[in-house]
Amino acid sequence: MTESSVERTQRKAAAAAWFDELQERLIAEMERLERDCPGPFPAEAREPGRFERKDWRRRNHDGAEGGGGRMATLRGRVFEKMGAHVSVVHGTFAPEFAKQIPGAEEDPRFWAAGFSVIAHPWNPNVPTAHMNTRFVVTSKAWFGGGGDLTPVLDRRRRPEDADARAFHAAMRGTCERHQAVAPYDKFKTWCDEYFWLPHRSEPRGIGGIFYDYLNSAGDAENSGFDADFAFTRDVGESFMRAYSGIVASNYATAWTDSDREEQLVRRGRYVEYNLLYDRGTIFGLRTGGNVESILSSMPPTVRWP
Repeated sequence: MTESSVERTQRKAAAAAWFDELQERLIAEMERLERDCPGPFPAEAREPGRFERKDWRRRNHDGAEGGGGRMATLRGRVFEKMGAHVSVVHGTFAPEFAKQIPGAEEDPRFWAAGFSVIAHPWNPNVPTAHMNTRFVVTSKAWFGGGGDLTPVLDRRRRPEDADARAFHAAMRGTCERHQAVAPYDKFKTWCDEYFWLPHRSEPRGIGGIFYDYLNSAGDAENSGFDADFAFTRDVGESFMRAYSGIVASNYATAWTDSDREEQLVRRGRYVEYNLLYDRGTIFGLRTGGNVESILSSMPPTVRWP
């Protein structure tokens, strides 16, 4: 017996509702950090920031209506720029792209929902962070996502650094709570390999976890949905808790002009990775996504010396 259309519709609705909820919860937590921060503040921003929301709609490559999303962008005194975006899109893949997507070569129809967040703090002692989770449905269905941390100061890009230890512990704990579907060592290695800049021969940051095509039961009925979805929800919640703690432990630390310079140079590596290699950026652009939302992961100020 194959998965019923009713069940698949219910699963889509549940995933989309969760991504909406996670966006609101993360917005509330990051705005709390903006309010609670004692400084030091940059000269350009002294008041707590608030997220600005903006809805967008997309058209499929054939001109048909294809869903959309809601951007939320913060520019404040803790975060120079943060994006927290949800989307629910559908349509058909262009023939040349369908060949690259599981289950789409024979039937190019797709549906995808997800939530992504990228944070670029002012204070160089606070690391850049990224997380996304998604549910994709073609003739197959799977979850994907993960979270990773990018310290921008070389002295903080070490496994023994407190931030690295805290973040890896949070991601390990998430996988261990769902070890039947989430092998930590595999997902950690996948992250290290995925966020690698070949032309620089260096990692983007200190890693985290990454996973894709997660249908743990491996069957057409997607009978592992509940377990896979529970893990995906935990990834979002664990990231939010861990990153909030890391920000709070660093945002009162003073920084120097040389720290800021180092931060801006490191951000350049971030731009290079996202434009050249990031799978999410490529997927969004090739499926007619909102360019403003897709490229909001770019830091606002960068240097290439």
